[in-house]
Amino acid sequence: MGTFVPEEQGEDYGYCMTGRWKPDAETDRTRVNRMITAPQVRVIGDDGSQLGVIPIRQALAIAEEQGVDLVEVAPNAQPPVCKIVDYGKFRYERTRRARTARKKQHTIEVKEVRLRPKIDDHDYDFKCKNARKFLEGRDKVKVSVLFRGREKSHSERGRALLDKFAADLADIGVVEQHAQLDGRSVTMVMVLAPKPIA
Repeated sequence: MGTFVPEEQGEDYGYCMTGRWKPDAETDRTRVNRMITAPQVRVIGDDGSQLGVIPIRQALAIAEEQGVDLVEVAPNAQPPVCKIVDYGKFRYERTRRARTARKKQHTIEVKEVRLRPKIDDHDYDFKCKNARKFLEGRDKVKVSVLFRGREKSHSERGRALLDKFAADLADIGVVEQHAQLDGRSVTMVMVLAPKPIA
């Protein structure tokens, strides 16, 4: 948020009806009151009513008469769209909306499950259960089969194991990247992603 500054500071400060403020360097590029340079603007009232396209001086006079600010909300429109609103309240609501949007988004992580070609049934079930839990948490799962020694010459066993793993999780996950050999260590990798919510 911007900070309030005394009157004698430089010209890079904005004016609003509640005082002077310094715009934040990167986050706040909103023009307010006399910072708006367009000759005519489309004005929206504080209650959401359309006041039409009017000259900027008349729009500033209406805002000043009501004791609030003229805030440019759509600078790229022709003519720019401005709203008559208290700028402090406008900034607060904008940051609150951004905060709630950030809370709702989920960052997808890639969890890894490692298997061996000669994995036992119980171990396989345990790894499958963990992968299911990751997919239910809306994360991606990277399934890798590690080959050692003579196992390297039997990559078809690893491919069959990954195909079985994908089939067991087909009800909750989708294969995003099919099995492929990876690197000198001969690791077979497959990536599962959660099914989209309908």
